[in-house]
Amino acid sequence: MKAAAATRTELLLGREGVRNLADSFVVLTGCGAVGGYALEALVRAGIGRVRVVDDGSIAESNLNRQILATRETVGRMKVEVAEERARSINPDIVFEGIPELVTARNVPRLLSGGPDILVDAIDTVQHKTLLLRYAAEQGMVTFSSMGAALRTETDRIKVATLRKTYRCPLANGVRTGLKDVDTSAITCVFSDEEVRRKPTERNDRDKSILGSLPTVPAVFGMVLANEAIRYLAAGGRDSGSSVTR
Repeated sequence: MKAAAATRTELLLGREGVRNLADSFVVLTGCGAVGGYALEALVRAGIGRVRVVDDGSIAESNLNRQILATRETVGRMKVEVAEERARSINPDIVFEGIPELVTARNVPRLLSGGPDILVDAIDTVQHKTLLLRYAAEQGMVTFSSMGAALRTETDRIKVATLRKTYRCPLANGVRTGLKDVDTSAITCVFSDEEVRRKPTERNDRDKSILGSLPTVPAVFGMVLANEAIRYLAAGGRDSGSSVTR
Protein backbone atom coordinates (compact mmCIF):
# COMPACT_ATOMS: atom_id res chain seq x y z
CA MET A 1 0.00 0.00 0.00
CA LYS A 2 1.35 3.44 -0.91
CA ALA A 3 2.78 5.55 1.93
CA ALA A 4 0.07 8.22 1.77
CA ALA A 5 -2.68 5.62 2.14
CA ALA A 6 -1.01 4.15 5.23
CA THR A 7 -0.45 7.46 7.04
CA ARG A 8 -3.40 7.23 9.43
CA THR A 9 -2.54 3.62 10.30
CA GLU A 10 1.12 4.51 10.87
CA LEU A 11 0.19 7.35 13.22
CA LEU A 12 -1.45 4.78 15.49
CA LEU A 13 0.61 1.61 14.98
CA GLY A 14 3.99 3.10 14.06
CA ARG A 15 6.20 2.47 11.06
CA GLU A 16 7.21 -0.98 12.27
CA GLY A 17 3.57 -1.96 12.75
CA VAL A 18 2.71 -0.91 9.19
CA ARG A 19 5.74 -2.81 7.90
CA ASN A 20 4.67 -5.91 9.81
CA LEU A 21 1.21 -5.74 8.24
CA ALA A 22 2.68 -5.33 4.75
CA ASP A 23 4.85 -8.39 5.32
CA SER A 24 1.96 -10.54 6.55
CA PHE A 25 0.23 -13.40 4.76
CA VAL A 26 -3.38 -14.07 5.82
CA VAL A 27 -5.71 -16.87 4.78
CA LEU A 28 -9.38 -15.87 5.00
CA THR A 29 -12.01 -18.59 4.71
CA GLY A 30 -15.47 -17.29 3.86
CA CYS A 31 -16.09 -13.82 2.42
CA GLY A 32 -19.81 -13.43 2.97
CA ALA A 33 -21.51 -11.30 5.61
CA VAL A 34 -18.76 -11.49 8.25
CA GLY A 35 -15.82 -12.39 6.04
CA GLY A 36 -16.45 -9.61 3.54
CA TYR A 37 -16.14 -6.95 6.23
CA ALA A 38 -13.09 -8.70 7.71
CA LEU A 39 -11.46 -8.63 4.29
CA GLU A 40 -12.29 -4.95 3.88
CA ALA A 41 -10.48 -4.08 7.10
CA LEU A 42 -7.50 -6.34 6.42
CA VAL A 43 -6.95 -4.80 3.00
CA ARG A 44 -7.35 -1.23 4.22
CA ALA A 45 -4.90 -1.96 7.05
CA GLY A 46 -2.28 -2.84 4.44
CA ILE A 47 -1.98 -6.63 4.73
CA GLY A 48 0.44 -7.54 1.96
CA ARG A 49 -0.81 -10.97 0.94
CA VAL A 50 -4.27 -12.50 1.23
CA ARG A 51 -5.67 -15.87 0.18
CA VAL A 52 -9.48 -15.91 0.16
CA VAL A 53 -11.37 -19.21 0.08
CA ASP A 54 -15.09 -19.26 -0.75
CA ASP A 55 -16.98 -21.41 -3.23
CA GLY A 56 -20.11 -19.26 -3.26
CA SER A 57 -21.59 -16.76 -5.65
CA ILE A 58 -23.39 -13.58 -4.70
CA ALA A 59 -27.17 -13.93 -4.45
CA GLU A 60 -29.85 -11.27 -4.32
CA SER A 61 -30.59 -12.33 -0.73
CA ASN A 62 -27.05 -11.20 0.20
CA LEU A 63 -27.84 -7.56 -0.57
CA ASN A 64 -29.09 -6.81 2.95
CA ARG A 65 -25.79 -7.58 4.71
CA GLN A 66 -22.78 -8.44 2.50
CA ILE A 67 -20.39 -5.65 1.54
CA LEU A 68 -19.47 -7.38 -1.73
CA ALA A 69 -23.11 -7.72 -2.78
CA THR A 70 -24.54 -5.07 -5.12
CA ARG A 71 -27.00 -5.22 -7.99
CA GLU A 72 -24.00 -5.33 -10.33
CA THR A 73 -22.27 -8.25 -8.57
CA VAL A 74 -25.25 -10.60 -8.10
CA GLY A 75 -24.47 -13.92 -9.78
CA ARG A 76 -20.68 -13.50 -9.71
CA MET A 77 -18.24 -15.58 -7.66
CA LYS A 78 -17.46 -13.99 -4.31
CA VAL A 79 -13.69 -14.50 -4.61
CA GLU A 80 -13.70 -12.74 -7.98
CA VAL A 81 -15.56 -9.72 -6.62
CA ALA A 82 -13.39 -9.76 -3.50
CA GLU A 83 -10.23 -9.53 -5.60
CA GLU A 84 -11.59 -6.60 -7.60
CA ARG A 85 -12.49 -4.71 -4.44
CA ALA A 86 -9.18 -5.50 -2.73
CA ARG A 87 -7.17 -4.29 -5.73
CA SER A 88 -9.28 -1.15 -6.01
CA ILE A 89 -8.14 -0.28 -2.47
CA ASN A 90 -4.56 -1.57 -2.66
CA PRO A 91 -3.27 -2.31 -6.18
CA ASP A 92 -0.06 -3.75 -4.67
CA ILE A 93 -1.76 -6.50 -2.68
CA VAL A 94 -0.86 -10.11 -3.49
CA PHE A 95 -4.31 -11.67 -3.79
CA GLU A 96 -5.20 -15.32 -4.37
CA GLY A 97 -8.84 -16.32 -4.70
CA ILE A 98 -9.77 -19.98 -4.36
CA PRO A 99 -13.41 -20.76 -5.29
CA GLU A 100 -13.60 -24.00 -3.31
CA LEU A 101 -15.49 -25.44 -0.35
CA VAL A 102 -13.27 -26.48 2.56
CA THR A 103 -12.97 -30.29 2.63
CA ALA A 104 -10.75 -32.87 4.30
CA ARG A 105 -8.98 -33.35 0.99
CA ASN A 106 -8.12 -29.73 0.21
CA VAL A 107 -7.61 -28.13 3.64
CA PRO A 108 -3.83 -28.84 3.75
CA ARG A 109 -3.46 -27.06 0.40
CA LEU A 110 -5.71 -24.16 1.42
CA LEU A 111 -3.53 -23.52 4.47
CA SER A 112 -0.22 -24.20 2.74
CA GLY A 113 2.59 -21.75 2.08
CA GLY A 114 3.23 -20.63 5.64
CA PRO A 115 0.45 -18.11 6.36
CA ASP A 116 0.98 -16.02 9.45
CA ILE A 117 -2.62 -16.46 10.58
CA LEU A 118 -5.96 -17.95 9.60
CA VAL A 119 -9.06 -15.75 9.72
CA ASP A 120 -12.13 -17.97 9.65
CA ALA A 121 -15.62 -16.77 8.73
CA ILE A 122 -17.22 -20.09 7.74
CA ASP A 123 -20.77 -20.41 9.08
CA THR A 124 -21.37 -24.18 9.19
CA VAL A 125 -20.27 -26.47 12.04
CA GLN A 126 -19.04 -29.32 9.83
CA HIS A 127 -16.69 -27.34 7.59
CA LYS A 128 -15.64 -24.97 10.36
CA THR A 129 -14.68 -27.82 12.68
CA LEU A 130 -12.74 -29.55 9.93
CA LEU A 131 -10.79 -26.39 9.16
CA LEU A 132 -10.10 -25.43 12.77
CA ARG A 133 -9.00 -28.95 13.67
CA TYR A 134 -6.34 -28.92 10.98
CA ALA A 135 -5.21 -25.41 11.90
CA ALA A 136 -5.01 -26.31 15.60
CA GLU A 137 -3.05 -29.47 14.89
CA GLN A 138 -0.58 -27.37 12.88
CA GLY A 139 -0.29 -24.82 15.70
CA MET A 140 -1.64 -22.07 13.46
CA VAL A 141 -2.78 -18.84 15.12
CA THR A 142 -6.45 -18.49 14.23
CA PHE A 143 -9.12 -15.80 14.55
CA SER A 144 -12.58 -17.30 14.09
CA SER A 145 -16.09 -15.87 13.92
CA MET A 146 -18.88 -17.75 15.61
CA GLY A 147 -22.61 -17.19 14.94
CA ALA A 148 -23.65 -13.67 13.94
CA ALA A 149 -27.08 -14.48 12.50
CA LEU A 150 -30.23 -14.10 14.62
CA ARG A 151 -28.55 -11.45 16.79
CA THR A 152 -29.58 -7.82 17.12
CA GLU A 153 -27.47 -6.48 20.01
CA THR A 154 -23.97 -5.34 19.06
CA ASP A 155 -23.02 -4.69 22.69
CA ARG A 156 -23.26 -8.43 23.36
CA ILE A 157 -20.34 -9.23 21.02
CA LYS A 158 -17.37 -10.70 22.91
CA VAL A 159 -13.83 -11.94 22.26
CA ALA A 160 -12.44 -15.07 23.93
CA THR A 161 -10.60 -18.26 23.16
CA LEU A 162 -12.82 -21.08 21.90
CA ARG A 163 -13.01 -22.92 25.22
CA LYS A 164 -14.27 -19.75 26.96
CA THR A 165 -17.10 -18.99 24.54
CA TYR A 166 -20.62 -19.47 25.84
CA ARG A 167 -24.28 -19.14 24.87
CA CYS A 168 -23.47 -19.59 21.17
CA PRO A 169 -24.84 -22.72 19.46
CA LEU A 170 -22.23 -22.61 16.68
CA ALA A 171 -19.35 -22.26 19.15
CA ASN A 172 -20.80 -25.05 21.25
CA GLY A 173 -20.89 -27.36 18.25
CA VAL A 174 -17.32 -26.50 17.28
CA ARG A 175 -16.07 -26.94 20.87
CA THR A 176 -17.66 -30.36 21.02
CA GLY A 177 -16.06 -31.36 17.74
CA LEU A 178 -12.64 -30.18 18.92
CA LYS A 179 -12.71 -31.42 22.51
CA ASP A 180 -9.68 -33.64 21.87
CA VAL A 181 -7.59 -30.81 20.35
CA ASP A 182 -5.61 -27.96 21.91
CA THR A 183 -7.62 -24.91 20.84
CA SER A 184 -5.71 -22.30 22.86
CA ALA A 185 -4.50 -20.60 19.64
CA ILE A 186 -8.08 -20.04 18.41
CA THR A 187 -9.44 -16.60 19.27
CA CYS A 188 -13.19 -16.27 18.72
CA VAL A 189 -15.61 -13.43 18.16
CA PHE A 190 -19.01 -14.47 19.46
CA SER A 191 -22.20 -13.10 20.98
CA ASP A 192 -23.68 -14.01 24.35
CA GLU A 193 -27.10 -12.79 23.22
CA GLU A 194 -29.69 -15.51 23.73
CA VAL A 195 -31.06 -16.78 20.43
CA ARG A 196 -34.82 -17.28 20.44
CA ARG A 197 -35.73 -16.97 16.76
CA LYS A 198 -35.65 -20.08 14.60
CA PRO A 199 -35.00 -20.47 10.84
CA THR A 200 -38.14 -20.84 8.78
CA GLU A 201 -36.72 -21.57 5.33
CA ARG A 202 -34.01 -23.61 3.61
CA ASN A 203 -31.98 -22.70 0.54
CA ASP A 204 -31.14 -24.75 -2.55
CA ARG A 205 -28.30 -26.47 -0.66
CA ASP A 206 -30.79 -27.53 2.04
CA LYS A 207 -29.08 -25.15 4.45
CA SER A 208 -31.16 -23.26 7.01
CA ILE A 209 -31.77 -19.63 6.13
CA LEU A 210 -31.24 -17.51 9.23
CA GLY A 211 -32.50 -13.99 9.77
CA SER A 212 -29.70 -11.45 9.87
CA LEU A 213 -29.30 -7.68 10.11
CA PRO A 214 -26.81 -5.62 8.09
CA THR A 215 -25.18 -4.39 11.30
CA VAL A 216 -24.27 -7.33 13.53
CA PRO A 217 -22.31 -9.39 10.95
CA ALA A 218 -20.45 -6.22 9.94
CA VAL A 219 -19.39 -5.62 13.55
CA PHE A 220 -18.38 -9.28 13.87
CA GLY A 221 -16.21 -8.93 10.78
CA MET A 222 -14.58 -5.72 11.92
CA VAL A 223 -13.86 -7.04 15.42
CA LEU A 224 -12.44 -10.23 13.89
CA ALA A 225 -10.15 -8.20 11.62
CA ASN A 226 -9.20 -5.86 14.46
CA GLU A 227 -7.93 -8.73 16.58
CA ALA A 228 -5.94 -10.05 13.61
CA ILE A 229 -4.50 -6.62 12.73
CA ARG A 230 -3.37 -5.94 16.29
CA TYR A 231 -1.68 -9.34 16.49
CA LEU A 232 0.12 -8.95 13.15
CA ALA A 233 1.11 -5.32 13.70
CA ALA A 234 2.77 -6.38 16.96
CA GLY A 235 4.84 -8.91 15.05
CA GLY A 236 2.83 -11.89 16.23
CA ARG A 237 3.32 -11.02 19.89
CA ASP A 238 0.76 -10.34 22.61
CA SER A 239 -0.89 -7.12 21.44
CA GLY A 240 -2.83 -6.40 24.60
CA SER A 241 -5.91 -8.07 23.14
CA SER A 242 -9.05 -8.36 25.21
CA VAL A 243 -8.94 -12.14 24.80
CA THR A 244 -9.15 -14.13 28.01
CA ARG A 245 -7.13 -17.28 27.56
